[in-house]
Amino acid sequence: MVTVEFRRVDIKPGFKVLDIGCGSGRHVCAAYQYYDVTAVGADINFDDLCEAKKRLNLHDQLSEHGSGQWALAAADVIRLPFQDDVFDLVICSEVLEHITEVQIAVNEIVRVLKPTCDLVVSVPRSWPERLCWTLSTNYYQTEGGHIRIFKQKELIAELEATGVKKWALHYAHSLHTPYWWLKCLLGPNRKDLRLVHLYHRFLTWDIMKQPVFSRFMDRLLNPVLGKSVVIYLRKEKR
Repeated sequence: MVTVEFRRVDIKPGFKVLDIGCGSGRHVCAAYQYYDVTAVGADINFDDLCEAKKRLNLHDQLSEHGSGQWALAAADVIRLPFQDDVFDLVICSEVLEHITEVQIAVNEIVRVLKPTCDLVVSVPRSWPERLCWTLSTNYYQTEGGHIRIFKQKELIAELEATGVKKWALHYAHSLHTPYWWLKCLLGPNRKDLRLVHLYHRFLTWDIMKQPVFSRFMDRLLNPVLGKSVVIYLRKEKR
């Protein structure tokens, strides 16, 4: 599922786009479909990079790309292997809640972004995330799980302290919020829960088919139930 609303950012031919913490490639694949864009995905997890490579190769095979190019890098967000001021757009979606050295990571993300260009950061929204933590300790105590809950104003202040300025914000994935509450309530690690399985099937169907009614309901409920907060920022001139 794509969290960033790409229509909000003006992606132009020749842009270099970095998706840091790309996982299996949802955002780097979305960026790759724009004309003459270099889409770069970076992640510390090798298995995720392999999945991202498969997805990007599939886009090539199906010609679902904008005649640009893609690349993947095994990289840690606190030590990015890129020069200063390289990328025209940087995406960091659902990453910061997993790491302890958040300020170092934010400094690195902003460092590789060109001045006057956009950074998009998303993290779990505080109150739905807090309820997940309350319902299940296993939710956040698993290896590689969430280790921090961000308060929106504090995160924005932390980001803006590095030389970027917020210009837009929205919430996303309201239909996913009850799924995670249900999963935490009944046991996040259990595989035998039919109700959870059916809800997951519905979410998968919704992502693949994007029916009008569920897309409408998701947008309608996002201000209240949106699981993620998505923040759009612009790097200031030096």
